[in-house]
Amino acid sequence: MEDYAGQHSVASRYGSLETVRETYLERARECAELTLPFLVPPKGHSGSTKYVTPYQGIGARGVNNLASKLLLALVPPNAPFFRLQIEDFVLKEMEQDKPLKTDVEKALGEVERAVMGNVEMSADRVQIFECLKHLIVSGNCLLVVEDTGLRLFPLERFVIKRDPMGEVLEIITKECVSPNSLPEDIAELVQTQLEGDEKTVDIYTHICRRQKHFEVLQEVKGTIIPDSVGKFPIDKSPYIPLRLSSISGEDFGRSFVEQYLGDLTSLESLTRAICEGSAASSKVLFMVSPNGTTRASHLAQSPNGAIVEGSANDVSVLQVNKLGDFRIAYDTMQRIEQRLEHAFLLNASVQRQAERVTAEEIRFMAQELESSLGGIYSILSQELQLPYITRKIHVMQKSKKLPALPKGMVKPTIITGLEALGRGNDRQKIVMFLQTLQENLGQEAIGQYVNISEAIKRLATADGIETKGLIKSEEDLQAEQMAQQEQAQMQQMQDASQQMAVKGMPQVSPEAIEQTVNQLQQQQ
Repeated sequence: MEDYAGQHSVASRYGSLETVRETYLERARECAELTLPFLVPPKGHSGSTKYVTPYQGIGARGVNNLASKLLLALVPPNAPFFRLQIEDFVLKEMEQDKPLKTDVEKALGEVERAVMGNVEMSADRVQIFECLKHLIVSGNCLLVVEDTGLRLFPLERFVIKRDPMGEVLEIITKECVSPNSLPEDIAELVQTQLEGDEKTVDIYTHICRRQKHFEVLQEVKGTIIPDSVGKFPIDKSPYIPLRLSSISGEDFGRSFVEQYLGDLTSLESLTRAICEGSAASSKVLFMVSPNGTTRASHLAQSPNGAIVEGSANDVSVLQVNKLGDFRIAYDTMQRIEQRLEHAFLLNASVQRQAERVTAEEIRFMAQELESSLGGIYSILSQELQLPYITRKIHVMQKSKKLPALPKGMVKPTIITGLEALGRGNDRQKIVMFLQTLQENLGQEAIGQYVNISEAIKRLATADGIETKGLIKSEEDLQAEQMAQQEQAQMQQMQDASQQMAVKGMPQVSPEAIEQTVNQLQQQQ
């Protein structure tokens, strides 16, 4: 961090990168005005700022709906969205030992469930949902995976510098904190630098890439906090800068709303025009001819049903004859709404409205949803899911909540879209294989050629089910088989004893039979 320590502070570096961000921030504010204004508020906002509500609600509904569907696909509840995959060279060695491979898969499944259990108990989904809304509206967001949970930095609270290939070179965040939250020695120094009624200070966090690691430090009022200086590996960085879509050579991304800003702007104008025109048309005004016999004061003061002197031809009603124009504007507005509903998946449903919906229908509709936003899934899987789960595993290992995984042998792999529902694809392949055997070769072929015990274990692993204590082990099966053989032998001895008794031969007692069986087992 020697580049910005001393003569060049982190605050000045933040200011220089802030000028690059300003263009993206202005576009983000324009997108927020037509969707969710509070996501990217205007300059100088505060808690008392009153945001202007758009005339149309398609933008807000679309952002919330799309964020909800993305959250369901990226971080599905009670189902792993990743799997721990064994490297190919290790997997080839395991192919020779099928039981070992099954045991390893079962152990990795237990790790997956432990990680997902931690995700379920934390409030990470809340922050990820807010992050997705920021990505849709502003196109940029920064997530920080800390030991205590997730933190969110919107576009106006951080700056970033990337190389031409899009790799992160440095990140600077800006936070407004109270001096009391700082270390004691730094707090005393800051208190002396406060001006007037200033009660808070800006703290800057600088993350800079150095070869194969990131260096981090924090600065407040030009002073570096000693306890904040550190470094961490690139692949386990707690800082996850996100962008929904990227353009080569640009540090910041573009938003989803920006792609449909023209339709949203047109819809806003048409909706406002129709609302204002309808309000004007609904106003009723009676006009009385100035040269007629009817007096306006008589009409205004007369009660309902009264008899007044005058001529009906002297009275007319002022009307706004704009029905044809309203019809054109309304039809155009409906066509724009249809395009926006299709873009934001407002007319797409994962499940049809019926009492019973088959699993095949759900899979089909989920596949349709995946194909509509396939590009976004691909981006978020690599820039959100993979860094998030890698850091999550690292944090749990550091706190002794997970065992250490063999380095270079096991790595997390994200399964996006339909596959994000867990190991469903593996399960489907096994089920289809067994069904094909039964349909073409008969039920006997399954019992003859398929290892039923291994198939059951793989199906349970594919469904993410804990098999310990549920599925019988090989020792249990052998013990049951021996018990059945002993019972059959006992039954044969009893049958023989009864036959001899019928023929007049002395009957053998059950104790003698049991003693004979024990002797036979000892001889074996």
